Amino acid sequence: MTAPIHPLLLCGGSGTRLWPLSRRSYPKQFARIAGDESLFQSAARRMAGPGFAPPIVVTASDFRFIVTEQLAACEIAAADILIEPDGRNTAPAILAGALALHAHAPGALMLAAPSDHVIPDAAAFRAAIHAAAPAAQAGDIVTFGIHPDRPETGYGWLELDGAPRPDADPAPLPLRRFVEKPDAARAAEMLADGRHLWNAGIFLFSTDAIIEAFARHAAPMLAAVRAALEGAERDLGFTRLAPEPWSGIDAISIDYAVMEKAARLAVMPYAGTWSDLGGWEAVWREAGPDAAGVVTHGPATAIDCAGSLLRAEDPQQQLVGIGLENIIAVAMPDAVLVAHRDRAQDVRLAVSALKAKGAPQAEEAPRDFRPWGWFESLVAGSRFQVKRIVVHPGAALSLQSHHHRAEHWIVVEGTARVTIDAKVQLVSENQSVFIPLGAKHRLENPGKLPLTLIEVQTGSYLGEDDIIRYEDVYARGQGARG
Repeated sequence: MTAPIHPLLLCGGSGTRLWPLSRRSYPKQFARIAGDESLFQSAARRMAGPGFAPPIVVTASDFRFIVTEQLAACEIAAADILIEPDGRNTAPAILAGALALHAHAPGALMLAAPSDHVIPDAAAFRAAIHAAAPAAQAGDIVTFGIHPDRPETGYGWLELDGAPRPDADPAPLPLRRFVEKPDAARAAEMLADGRHLWNAGIFLFSTDAIIEAFARHAAPMLAAVRAALEGAERDLGFTRLAPEPWSGIDAISIDYAVMEKAARLAVMPYAGTWSDLGGWEAVWREAGPDAAGVVTHGPATAIDCAGSLLRAEDPQQQLVGIGLENIIAVAMPDAVLVAHRDRAQDVRLAVSALKAKGAPQAEEAPRDFRPWGWFESLVAGSRFQVKRIVVHPGAALSLQSHHHRAEHWIVVEGTARVTIDAKVQLVSENQSVFIPLGAKHRLENPGKLPLTLIEVQTGSYLGEDDIIRYEDVYARGQGARG
């Protein structure tokens, strides 16, 4: 029986090229961009089933409960979730996952993949993975190359010794070299010669092979990541890598750290549809524009438009475009992006400009996701704020108090168990409760359906850091979010 393949899902990034939908607090891998599931959920499903072991996930501390919640919705249980103290690019993340797997399954096969890619034909991609497995089992490091359909300048490329034969059995081919993102002329040449594929940034290897490659080409990183893993702490089912050795690791991609130097590299060609959704231009392309080149999503209407993407995320919005040509328009409840498609890669400039102005929209999403659910601000003034709060079944907020604000809770869906100092009571739909300033209080959802309430805050300071935490089932300390 063939040994199982252990997926390693990388989802610690906080990219800005899909702002305002993707933000630091809720990046694109967790958003529903190309279907009814998030990109992360689609990636987890794509690498599940016969021949695959439960995944290892590498992510950031702020995303750990989003990861578990989204995996649970897919009915997938992770083998482990590694928490990076801070992002260090793909090389340390992949190495940490490989060392963690190697500790209990030496020589096992691991598939390291970003969790924010779109690969519609999951069955075809799984077939390519299994076709590459014998080479990886034999000691090759296999990278996946995508058959190009245009002279793309936004991707790195892979050069083969010769053009893949369309009639040949699917199998990895020798890799001649990695090619940096080219200019338009060079990209056109590589597309025409047939010897080049796009670099998908997906790798299949045995833990023996990848650890040996790091030992040979990045020994200091291997020592530091090993120390971070040996000093890791278990926390509510997560593995927190030790911050001190991790802090000294260079932020570097796996390509630069070892792949461009390693021996026994091979490429598994893949002819199916693939995209890293690296910007709104890619979202427009992958969504399948109509005959006029128009894509609409959500409550959006295009009138006499061409070559444009109109996307609205809030059902209470109506986004209308008239006479637009080659325009990207994305409307969120708190921010709107309008850009020419030729400038889609410059969205990061908007994020930088907003950060310079101190605008929270630069990095914070309208909905603030927490271990127990989420909330969003509906309206705010100098001394008041109104929020909608949704609590998952069986979940509970921390026992807490506030120095500067009082709160009114009105239950609109479900039933809440509310603790105020020594009093515990059930609050049902259309009922409300008042929490005086300074009172110790807790909100719980004892039911089997989500709990929704409207919270009205009043006081001199309404910031999320005005929390004194006494008990918390999620083991968050003072000053932690939620």
